Amino acid sequence: MAPLLKSPPARRKAAPPPPPPPELEAGERLASCEFLRRYEAAPALKKAQLIEGIVHMPSPVRADAHGKPDHFIQIWLGHYSLTRPELEVYPNTTLLLDADNAPQPDAILCSAPRAGGRVLLNKDGYLCGAPELVCEVAASSTSVDLHAKLNAYRRNGVTEYLVWLTRENEVRWFQLVEQQYVQQKEKAGLLASAVFPGLVLDVKALLKFDKARLIAGLQNPKRGK
Repeated sequence: MAPLLKSPPARRKAAPPPPPPPELEAGERLASCEFLRRYEAAPALKKAQLIEGIVHMPSPVRADAHGKPDHFIQIWLGHYSLTRPELEVYPNTTLLLDADNAPQPDAILCSAPRAGGRVLLNKDGYLCGAPELVCEVAASSTSVDLHAKLNAYRRNGVTEYLVWLTRENEVRWFQLVEQQYVQQKEKAGLLASAVFPGLVLDVKALLKFDKARLIAGLQNPKRGK
C-alpha cells in the first residue's frame, strides 16, 4: 500500500500593515508622542507645532515678514557661535519640552547636547530639554509666541526668550528671573544675553537689516547709539 502523502503546512497569512496615522489638523489636542507620530508620517509638512497640547499649523511664510528676519537671526547667532565649539545653533528644529509641548522655534542657541546637560538628543535624534536661548520671529503668530508659547518656555526653564515682532518693528528679549520672564530694557540701543558673554544685539541694526553693523555689535559690545 502506497504511503500517504502529508499535505504541506498551511502558510500563515501575513498580517496586514498597520493603517497610517490620521493627518495632523490644526486645533487638535494631542500628546507630544502622538503629535510626533503623525508629523513624521507627513514628510511634506514642513512646520507644525504642539503648544500646550494644541496643534498649530503654519500659515504661508512671507519673505519680508518672516523669511528675511529669520535669516538675520541665523546670521547673528551663527556668527557668535563660530569661535565657540561648545555651543550649537539649531534653526527651525523641533524641541521636545514636555508631554504637551513640541514647538519648532526659528532658532535655538544652546550648550552642546549631552546626557545630564540642559539639552540632549534622544534615540530618534530629537532635541529634548530646556535650551539657554530660544528665538522666534513673530509675524502672524504674535498671540501664540507671546502667550501660550512664552508660558511653555518659561515653565520648562528656557533661560532666555527673544521675540522679533516684525509687524510692530520691535524686539523683546525676556530673561528668566525667579521662574518669571522679565523683559530687558535697551541700553544704548543694545540688548545682551545674561547667559552667553558677548552675545549682544544691536536692535537698530537688526530692524534695519544692517548685516555689517549687526556683526560689529558682537565684536564691539559697547557700540550702539
